Amino acid sequence: MRNGKGELIGEGLSARTVRYIHTILRSALQAAVDAEPALLAKNPADKAKPPTAKEAKAPEMHPWNDEQLRTFLDWSRENSALHSAWLVLAYTGIRRGELLALRWRDLDLDKGKMSVRRSVGLIRIKGEGKKIQEGTTKSCKARVIDLDPATVALLRQHKKERGGLALKLAQGDALVFGDHEGVWRHPERFSRTFKEHLARCRRELAKQGIEPPPDIRLHDLRHTHATIMLIAGVNPKIVSERLGHSTVSITLDIYSHCLPTIQREAVERFAAIMGGNG
Repeated sequence: MRNGKGELIGEGLSARTVRYIHTILRSALQAAVDAEPALLAKNPADKAKPPTAKEAKAPEMHPWNDEQLRTFLDWSRENSALHSAWLVLAYTGIRRGELLALRWRDLDLDKGKMSVRRSVGLIRIKGEGKKIQEGTTKSCKARVIDLDPATVALLRQHKKERGGLALKLAQGDALVFGDHEGVWRHPERFSRTFKEHLARCRRELAKQGIEPPPDIRLHDLRHTHATIMLIAGVNPKIVSERLGHSTVSITLDIYSHCLPTIQREAVERFAAIMGGNG
């Protein structure tokens, strides 16, 4: 992102996003060229050089299955100071930036509700390096998602522990997963911490003869949440709403690897309902 002077003030868009935007703009401009009468003599987007399909390919996801997630969380409960954060990410599917921007006033623990209103990310300002900044969610829309009783209980305990450090850390405007000073955690360092804790988990479990969960990225906890829910037969519309996707088609496209299993189970359920009558 650049300001009016052409200075870089934020993180650049991903190759995938740039290619997607180019496709939309080219299509819109081509409609102007094809109009009767023509509104444009030629399509200016034809001269652009967007990222290739290979460059725009999304990183391959590696979600855990339910047993692998359970194994990691059982380990982190006793060995990671950020266990609550890892569990909330896995049990809600929210993004890293959304978790780091979460405040206690966004939680209604009595009703088991979480309001996802904002996100924290890194921006690059010329001459100043990277800076943490809070903004809207990726879709620019707030959403409310349900929490299960175990997650609610964990968050209550986490709030009690935060309040034990300092009363201000448990007030409504305080960050749920801020640092000891109550300020935002650095997003990239937060991801690195997950990788470090997972690496330690894998080493320790392997020494005990326990099959450790595969090495994954922090973002794969989000994919894990979605994949487990879809395989369990949860309506894709519900999964899409929890993830904050603008349309359910995005969810189905990203998690198409789940569809064969879902379709097979649906066919078997239909046949069971019909009693095998032909």
